[in-house]
Amino acid sequence: MCLKSDKELKTGSKGLEFELLIPANNKNIALKAIKAGADAIYIGYSKYGARVQAGNSIEDLIEIIEFAHQYRVKVYITLNTILKNEELLKIEKLIWHLYNIKADGIIIQDMGILELNLPPIPIIASTQCHNDSIEKIKFLEKTGVKRVILPRELSLKQIQEIRKHTNIELECFIHGALCVSYSGQCYLSYAIGGRSANRGECAQPCRKKYSLKDAQGKYLVKDKYILSLKDLNLSNHIEELIKAGITSFKIEGRLKNEAYVVNTTSYYRHVIDNVLSVLNLNRSSQGISSCDFEPDLYKTFNRGYTNFYINEEKNNLATVDYTSSIGEFTGVVQNVKKNYFSLSNNILNNGDGICFFNENNELSGTNINKTEGNTIFPAEIKGIKQGTKIYRNYNKEFDNKLQKAEITRKIPVSIRVRETKFGYLFFMEDSEGNCAVNIISKKYEQAINKEKALTTMELQLSKSGGNIFEVFKTDIKLNNIPFIKVSGLNEIRRILMNKLIRIRKKNFKQNISETPVLITPYPKQELDYKANVYNDKAELFYKKRGAKVTERAFESLKNHKNKELMVSKYCIKKQLGICPKQTNIKKYTEPFTLIDEFNKEYLVEFNCKECVMKIISMD
Repeated sequence: MCLKSDKELKTGSKGLEFELLIPANNKNIALKAIKAGADAIYIGYSKYGARVQAGNSIEDLIEIIEFAHQYRVKVYITLNTILKNEELLKIEKLIWHLYNIKADGIIIQDMGILELNLPPIPIIASTQCHNDSIEKIKFLEKTGVKRVILPRELSLKQIQEIRKHTNIELECFIHGALCVSYSGQCYLSYAIGGRSANRGECAQPCRKKYSLKDAQGKYLVKDKYILSLKDLNLSNHIEELIKAGITSFKIEGRLKNEAYVVNTTSYYRHVIDNVLSVLNLNRSSQGISSCDFEPDLYKTFNRGYTNFYINEEKNNLATVDYTSSIGEFTGVVQNVKKNYFSLSNNILNNGDGICFFNENNELSGTNINKTEGNTIFPAEIKGIKQGTKIYRNYNKEFDNKLQKAEITRKIPVSIRVRETKFGYLFFMEDSEGNCAVNIISKKYEQAINKEKALTTMELQLSKSGGNIFEVFKTDIKLNNIPFIKVSGLNEIRRILMNKLIRIRKKNFKQNISETPVLITPYPKQELDYKANVYNDKAELFYKKRGAKVTERAFESLKNHKNKELMVSKYCIKKQLGICPKQTNIKKYTEPFTLIDEFNKEYLVEFNCKECVMKIISMD
């Protein structure tokens, strides 16, 4: 699945470069993601990241960063929660510590951080900053932010417009779970149970069941997952996104497991490499990744896929009948007996997990105990009937392959051998121009079988073993062919590679910000709770830029009545096929009321002109 052409040697050259950005829950996943082909990873410290369950120690971060920088892979640290006053000095010290261990950037939401005494570490504006307008992104660029992470809801046309009017780096999500609300603008989790999404504690209420009734009390939906979206998959849109102005392609999933990360990284590495090769463009890191399995996005966690709004608005974005992974479609049940069923062209194996929709259209599942040809013996036959569609949401064989996968990443180098008056010169060079030299002044006997000696020399010098290098080219030009034992050649190669590792480390240039934090007018004059201002420094930041904070963050408010808890481009009306733009039939009376599993009610408002849905607190 990995490209092994001379084009790989262009990586790391000057000019526009593109990165595949991978999530990591912990050190082990981070190292696997790097081996599998990540150009950059994003990972959390033990505090202040938007995923409280995905934290790591400084010691682990040091190890990850040192490993990553061998391949010129960048490591971004997520510090994208809103902060209390008493946390500001702690995070300032932490940021200096991250800078000193050579972290490549920090992802933030809280603008109060920009009022601190910061090192020249690159700042990345989280998607939770609500970077949805050209004006907002231009403001962040003028302020000194290096990159903005765009909302998932943007279309290609909107991205093109942003690129046309800005020069800041643009990052976008290309795969993984979708938030139904604009990121940073969802307060439903806090309103329901006091767990703030903007503090990294989202309880994922969008993945729960809800009912929907109209003003006359008529139920349009009863106990369905009407806020749960399918997963994003833009693997077929990479070239379009590059041409639109994206340079960083982000996969969601800091809470996902190792199998998911390895599979998606390997898959997108192949896709992006192919596109970059066609467009004659460079990736931002070095090294050729190789794996001994065939990546498949349908074989690891997914709720079914959508390209969301990349090509304008779409219907059927939600998975109203289920919220867990559905996996891959395997076939339709042909026959059912007491303890088995049959599929034509069966691909299921012993130990697989399957799911299906029962007679109540609810997603059910079971495991496979045994298969005999097209006959499948499940652990539980209940709910499976003739005509039932069977999905495999756990592929045991594939999962085992991922667990045992041999994944390597090698940096291409060349070796030259020459004869000088000082002795034999062995010269190793990488694509950055880093060079290691080993001069052997020892007097060797001349080889009797010159052809065999040259072949042996080339073979032994080309080996890499457990090293990070792969010799793609050897250039041996000698007048006198020496006889050098295999052990001697191996030692020469080992010395060269160790020298080159040290030289690469010495010549590594830390990713720093050359732009200070500047004061530039904010595009709005007044900011309410949706600006997520949670501390005095954040309020000062906006005050300096001409904006008055009229209301602190939602988490600071005592009264939530009539507050917008969620703003979404996703529309329940469209999902249910009752969008007034698509049908003249009106079998309901507005306003709508959304009812959660605790019978708590919320008002649902629709701005059909702008195609936006809002969920509003009623108490």
